[in-house]
Amino acid sequence: MFKNLLPSKIRVRIAPSPTGQLHFGTARTALFNFLFARANNGVFLVRIEDTDVERSKKEFEKDILDNLTWLGISWDEEIIRQSERKKIYHPYIKKLLEKDLAYYCFCQAEDLEAIKAEQMSRGEAPRYSGHCQSIKPEIAQERITQGEKSIIRLRVPQKNIEFEDLVKGKITYDASLFGDFVIAKNEDEPIYNLAVVIDDFESRISHIIRGEDHISNTPKQIIIQKMLDFPRPHYIHLPLILNPDRSKMSKRKNITSIKDYREDGFLKEALINFIAFLGWNPKTNTEIFSLEKLITEFSIKGIQKAGAVFNLQKLEWFNNYYIKHLPLETLFELSKDYFQNCQDKEKIKKIISLQKDRVKKLSEFKTNSKFFFELPNYEGQLLIWKNSPNDLILNNLKKIKSEFEKINNSDFVFINLKKIIDGLVGESGSGEIYWPLRTALSGLKESPPPLEIAEIIGQKESLIRIEQAMELLKSELTG
Repeated sequence: MFKNLLPSKIRVRIAPSPTGQLHFGTARTALFNFLFARANNGVFLVRIEDTDVERSKKEFEKDILDNLTWLGISWDEEIIRQSERKKIYHPYIKKLLEKDLAYYCFCQAEDLEAIKAEQMSRGEAPRYSGHCQSIKPEIAQERITQGEKSIIRLRVPQKNIEFEDLVKGKITYDASLFGDFVIAKNEDEPIYNLAVVIDDFESRISHIIRGEDHISNTPKQIIIQKMLDFPRPHYIHLPLILNPDRSKMSKRKNITSIKDYREDGFLKEALINFIAFLGWNPKTNTEIFSLEKLITEFSIKGIQKAGAVFNLQKLEWFNNYYIKHLPLETLFELSKDYFQNCQDKEKIKKIISLQKDRVKKLSEFKTNSKFFFELPNYEGQLLIWKNSPNDLILNNLKKIKSEFEKINNSDFVFINLKKIIDGLVGESGSGEIYWPLRTALSGLKESPPPLEIAEIIGQKESLIRIEQAMELLKSELTG
């Protein structure tokens, strides 16, 4: 009735639970499945595993789907939701019960916990004792009719389960260590391992690509596949994503939400490029990959066995690369919300153009560009170039101010300013001119070059800031 062969066409899926926002691990799994499908002219599906009624939220499902779409990861068929599939699960659970491959268990949770604690105290792996194995089906039905609470367990064979992982190679588990594990709450509600097996079969999934943390579920799912006479999909388990100290990256300890990185100003191109390298190696020295190039280059052979280290500095490097190479108009559209207090589009574009090589993420346009709108407080000594005398620096600022005042406001642009400053440099020296001017205009120890700043803030504001710097030096000379 249920027998089928694996499809000839590659079919893969991502199956997130909507109990939190899309995080890097799920995004990486989605990307690898997507790339594998596209590279092999296959089909990529999305299945929402929302049977946990208390923790599953529609807003989390929306976050997952919205951010997958934003990243450019698209699916090929209608989204599947486990919560809508109870009628599909029922005949499979019934078949397992009728063939005596599964049975009802009436053990109380507190009794099971006590047995588990006793087993662990003896150094044994906890497993079900088999207390309800021998209850006859008709007796079980009578107890259920009388309202007694129950669950459904699988009769697990006492033998080794062996499977081939396409990345890790041959893996063997001793099934006797599992005990008879729970597969359903009742005949309509399977729990994770059974639901996954049925859904993958019904969707004709050919390859299961998922995180290494799921590898212990694989032998249990293979047992269920055999009992239901399902074909076995191919398995690929991706390496864990690790912190730089090699500890496991987790939502509790790290910022892992794609939404958070997106809101902080990381570009989708950078995230895709970075995520692709979390456990995959193209076997070349090339580091920059568009999504289209990843599709043409991706291969299962490039997936690593060892853990993939999450290097934030590398992600920032990717992001800076893509920021620098975006067209100015595109960069303006992506960054304009960080300049909400400024309505001058051309000024914002000039700031972005000047700062784009320096920022690691779009949000830094806001933090790194505050001085264009408001001069920060700074110490007068910051104006001094190396060991130059204060009165020399003050005199140089006077010269700059005098020359800047001679220019028409409409001519206050970089090329004209450079001619003036180059003339003054010939008299005094580069550092003794450029350093105090840059500090006077930015109020910072490190900032973009001064003439670019002057053009952006304009003649009036430049003269005000130079005058303030001069007053600061005067007060130190007299104080």
